[in-house]
Formats: sequence, C-alpha cells, structure tokens
Amino acid sequence: MAPNSRKTVEVLYACGYFVGAEVLFRMTRGAVAYEAVKYLVILFASIGMFYKGLSGRGYPYFLYLMLLIPSIFVASTTLSFDANFRTNIAFVLSGPVCLGFCALFFYDKRVTIKQVTKMLFLMALPIVANTVYIYFYNPTVRDVLSGTTSNRAASGGWGANQVATVLGLGMFIFAARLFTKSPTMRLKILNTTIFCAIAFRAIVTFSRGGVITAILTILAFLFIYYFTLSKKRKNNIVVIFVVFCLAMTATWAISSNQTDGYIDLRYTNKDHLGREKKDVTTGRGELFRKEMIGFISNPFFGIGSSRAKDQRIEVEGQGVTSHSEVSRILAEHGILGVIILVILIVKPIGYRSTSKGNYYFYAFLCFWFATINHSSMRIAAPAFIYSLTLLNVVNEKNLIHRKQLKEQEV
Repeated sequence: MAPNSRKTVEVLYACGYFVGAEVLFRMTRGAVAYEAVKYLVILFASIGMFYKGLSGRGYPYFLYLMLLIPSIFVASTTLSFDANFRTNIAFVLSGPVCLGFCALFFYDKRVTIKQVTKMLFLMALPIVANTVYIYFYNPTVRDVLSGTTSNRAASGGWGANQVATVLGLGMFIFAARLFTKSPTMRLKILNTTIFCAIAFRAIVTFSRGGVITAILTILAFLFIYYFTLSKKRKNNIVVIFVVFCLAMTATWAISSNQTDGYIDLRYTNKDHLGREKKDVTTGRGELFRKEMIGFISNPFFGIGSSRAKDQRIEVEGQGVTSHSEVSRILAEHGILGVIILVILIVKPIGYRSTSKGNYYFYAFLCFWFATINHSSMRIAAPAFIYSLTLLNVVNEKNLIHRKQLKEQEV
C-alpha cells in the first residue's frame, strides 16, 4: 500500500505503463479484452479519486461526461436492428469516457517534472518491447512490400495506424530523453539509437499519421523547452538538435533503401507506379464530409453513438470506422458535441495560464489533437496524454543540507 503522499504518482505510473503496453497486448492477444487497457485506466483513475479526491475546478469534465450520455439514448432509436448495441456504444465511447475520468482525477494534481519524466520512461519500456516484437515478426521489410498503402505485415501483423501511433509516442519520449536526460555521451548514443530503431519501424508501417504526429510533438516540446534553459544549455541543445536531425535523416535513408523507394512515394502521395493519388487523406476527407452532413441534418442531439459507422454498413456494405474524433463527435452528439470540443480545447489552455511548470504541455496537447484527427481514440494513449496537460507540474526543491551542531562541553 503506497503512502497517501504517493498515491497520485502511483496512479500516474500505472496508467502510463499500461497505456504504453496497450498495442503490444492487442497484437499478441495478451489482454483479457480488446478494450481492457481503457477500462483499466478508468479503474486506476477511479481508485485515485477515491483516495485523493477531485479538484473543484475540474467540474467542466464532469459536465463533459454528462454530455456524452444523450447520444446513447439517441442511438437506441437510430442504430439498425442487426447492430450489437452494447459493443457498438462501448467501442465509440470507451475512449472519450477514459479521457473524462483521467481528466477529472489528474486535474490540478501536484507532481514534479521528474515524476512526469519517469512516468514517460515507464510508458516507453513496453513500447521498446513492442518494437522488438515487430523486428522479430518481420525482420525484412522488402519481403512484405505490396505497394504504398499501410502495411499490416510490417506492423507486427496488426493495424498499421495503431502501431504507428504508439511507435510515434515512443519516438517523442526518447527524443525528449535525448534532450533532457542524457548527461553523458553514452546515454546520448543509447537514446539516439533507440529513437532511430523505433522511428524506422514507425516509418515502414506506411501509416503516415503516427510519424507526422511524432515530429509535430517533438517540435512543440523543443520550442518550449529551449526557452526554459540558460544560454549555455541552449548552445548544447542546438548541437544535439543538429546531431538529432542527422540521425533522423539517416533513418529515413535506410527506410527508403529497405522499401526500394516506396516510402518516398507514400509520403509524396503517389502509388507504387509513381502516379499522383487524387486523395491525400486516403479516404479520411470523404468520411469527414459525410459525418459533417450527419451533423447538419441532425444539429441538436446528433445521429447517436456509433450511428456514423452503422450508416456506412447500411449504405456501402462495410463499416469503416471514423478516423477523426472531431467529426464523429459533431455527427453523433450534435450541438452537445460542439460544447464537448470547446471544453476539451479551452480548458487546458486556460489552465496553462495559471500553471506553467509543465514544459511538456504543448507536446501533450499536440499529440492528443493530432492523434484524434488521424486515428480517432482507438487506443487509450490520446485520452491519457490529454489528461497530463492538466497536471500541476512543479520543479523539485533543492534540499539544503545543514551540519548538525554539537553542543560544546562547558
């Protein structure tokens, strides 16, 4: 049993570890259920609430959770007869509910920047294990090349989008460790090597979203972190950044070589024959458009949870899952979805104005927003990472050691 002063940190560590391990559990079938990690994170947050309570200023997230409920009642009247009501609702709402519980618990909880960094390291460990598994599953990328579309075989036999997302998260963590937790040359080489190994496997999934999100997140982190440093350390960061860019360039060159140039075609939006593709979003734009039509046609309470996918089954015969949480929320929740998005965007930015100790803040916010727009909330990572923007992060206090004076004998 952890002491009361450490209960928040222990919940933080536990959530972080399982969030990092979620995709590995799924691809190895090591989890009790497909959505097990989301429910486990909700359980950890609930336990934390029981022992540590909630901040009164976090009430918007209680309202956020309440606003999710009406779509369930709407769905009970709009979902088709053949749809499994419970599993469909759970699939689309488990991510948003996970976000709500994490945000409620972590809002204004006091932790140190060292503890946040340790949590990120614990999150990264299963991502490293995931990367090793993918290398063993598919040692040679050339053997499974079939074009420039997302490659399931090169992603450990699992959905390339989810794998690229979690590997992109690993890229960010080890890039951050390179700049913040690498005081010796040995650690710099180690963190750079691990970063490049993860980046290579992320790139050759041929799923661009996770890699682009990682790059944006790293840049957001470096932009803020740079201005927190002294002039001497800024010069060191510039040197490390140049080396980092060279390492990234080398990783891309290796990826291009191992894919016979297909990866270059993928990122320039061309097919395997070098022809320009009409849709740079690979169908996501059309999904977004259709869901916005659903919002316009049902602006008050929306079309109901999971109805967007259900409609595609009825019309097209296949239920393509939405890739954008923004359009899905608007379509399925209507005007309540607008309020939900306002809460999610405005609240952390407002909190940032009073708590500026978290130099990971914009990186976390960037990861959440970019991820929900290319991979929705299929895994727990964006929900949990979002809640980290609400932590009250402080610097460690330097302990002053005083020598004990002995009483002089008279």
